[in-house]
Amino acid sequence: MRLLIVEDDEKTSGALKAGLESEGFSTVKASTGEEGFFLLNSEKFDLVVLDWMLPGHDGIQILKTLRAKGAQTPVLLLTARDAIADRVLGLESGADDYLVKPFAFAELVARIRTLLRRAAPIEPLRKTIADVVVDLETRRISRKGKNIELTPREFDLLVYLMRQPGQVVTREMLAKEVWAETNRVTPLDNVIDVHVAHLRKKLDEGHALKLVHTVRGVGFTLREEARV
Repeated sequence: MRLLIVEDDEKTSGALKAGLESEGFSTVKASTGEEGFFLLNSEKFDLVVLDWMLPGHDGIQILKTLRAKGAQTPVLLLTARDAIADRVLGLESGADDYLVKPFAFAELVARIRTLLRRAAPIEPLRKTIADVVVDLETRRISRKGKNIELTPREFDLLVYLMRQPGQVVTREMLAKEVWAETNRVTPLDNVIDVHVAHLRKKLDEGHALKLVHTVRGVGFTLREEARV
């Protein structure tokens, strides 16, 4: 999950970034409301951690503008304001949750995960691409009606690729999302490459329509591509 942290205090934003990345999140920092708003309009984020008191446009102004544009990205508002009227203003301006400073980091993480669960679309238990069918409940895979035996890691790798159809995923993304490595080290690249090679062999061997592709120097993608 990719989070945007909009916080003008460098010490606080640095601590939030380090802590959240240690929990497996990918983070981007912005130090002003204008910078945060620009990033939200130019990149995709799963959640925003937004400080109320910012130089220039404050958090409430950013919130109101976002919601007026129809943006549905979950926003967790951070502030030292603890009056009931302030909480009401923050929530009515479009915040999905409100956390008063100082706070325990564990509570911040719990609130973020709760918001992400609420925002997550309900995923169908059966996913398909071309003639491949994946049952998420039974963890069974078939191609043209023939079962394919995958290891647990290969299954997780395939499902992750299916959730990003046609998009290139990097080794770093796979290390974080499939291997749950928050700090990727070089040797893991080889492990990922081996698993992708095994998955490609099991999924594509004997089929003219190839699904698992390597994008040289970047990563991997799952797409339909016939080869002659």
